[in-house]
Amino acid sequence: MMSSREKLPEVQLVRAMAIIGVLSVHSTSFATLAMKDSSFYLLYNFFNVFMKIGTPTFLFLSSFVLFYSYSQRTLDKELIKSFYARRLKYIIVPYALFSVFYFVLVHFLHYRDRSLEETLGKFIVSLATGKAYTHLYFIFISIQFYVLFPIFLGLFKRKPVVAKWAVPIGLALQWGFILLNKYALQVPNKGSWSLSYMSYFMLGACLGIYYPKLKAWIVISREHATATKIAVWGMLWLTGIGAGACHMLMWYNTRLYGAAYNTLAYELAWNVHTYAAALMAFQLAHLLCRHAKPWLVQSMHRLGELSFGIYLIHPFFLLLYRSFPPEHASSRLLHFWYAGGFLFALICSWATVSLVVRVLPHAWVVFGQVPAVPRSRRAVRVASSS
Repeated sequence: MMSSREKLPEVQLVRAMAIIGVLSVHSTSFATLAMKDSSFYLLYNFFNVFMKIGTPTFLFLSSFVLFYSYSQRTLDKELIKSFYARRLKYIIVPYALFSVFYFVLVHFLHYRDRSLEETLGKFIVSLATGKAYTHLYFIFISIQFYVLFPIFLGLFKRKPVVAKWAVPIGLALQWGFILLNKYALQVPNKGSWSLSYMSYFMLGACLGIYYPKLKAWIVISREHATATKIAVWGMLWLTGIGAGACHMLMWYNTRLYGAAYNTLAYELAWNVHTYAAALMAFQLAHLLCRHAKPWLVQSMHRLGELSFGIYLIHPFFLLLYRSFPPEHASSRLLHFWYAGGFLFALICSWATVSLVVRVLPHAWVVFGQVPAVPRSRRAVRVASSS
């Protein structure tokens, strides 16, 4: 929901990039363990580490859309009520449904002998903490942000000066939590808590609130180009690529040679890499909207629309695919098999979500809010105004 502000078709393209990142990481997770003797291990490590932009980009984009949509509206009880009603209907209900689905699936695969009392207790804890399956922590984090959103929106409305400091505030909150956790708290599953991602939440908030003013600094185009902006764009891309390469190399050395770096070094490389990548994806989406072939823009736009559903269902297809590994396979066949996992998960998930939203009257129960019919090529093709 974008209220009455300018429509931003590029948002769906960013979502498409994010879900491709998620699928890349998940489809190569087994290969990073099993293919260490391969001469292509660097490539597997690249797709598994460099592409870890998915979750942070989704969180950044979710925050951006929320603040972009709601920052110009009156914050009252009706707005808050409507906001939470939509989150309950389109996010929490599908999350609960898939939590049941994956919990039951795992139970029958691995825990059939567990008692009913233990099973129910385990399910309640899993549902409340996003642990019914490995990828559902992302929804758990999103729910935490939904709780925080009206608080920060109200604060930024009453104190606009605070909104201008959203980026450093987000970085301070995130790194304060990281340092406190390392040296004092030692919270288990730190990555399942919103404080671990506050820099992305606040980056999205700042960009969403001030987008009309910041757009000229974000969108790469001849109309916006100045020497200063070109330098800023260049520094952003150099930083993102450089930090991503550093992040990838650290994990390459760790996995292949047993190198051990300070945990803060991993945190810093990941944060700089994914923080810059979220902005880079936004810039790339603008460029694609303006210059890419219509079929590519339309396909990515539809992928973005379906991304939430694809995120929810894709681990099932990966699990199914991995149940039939090749026997006595050559290394070349194994490479094709791992690549096939990515394609199988993407195509099957895309087809399943598309079919469900077309034929099921209340498909939002399963996959959230998804347009049943792709938008026209012309609508998707519209580029943001300068």
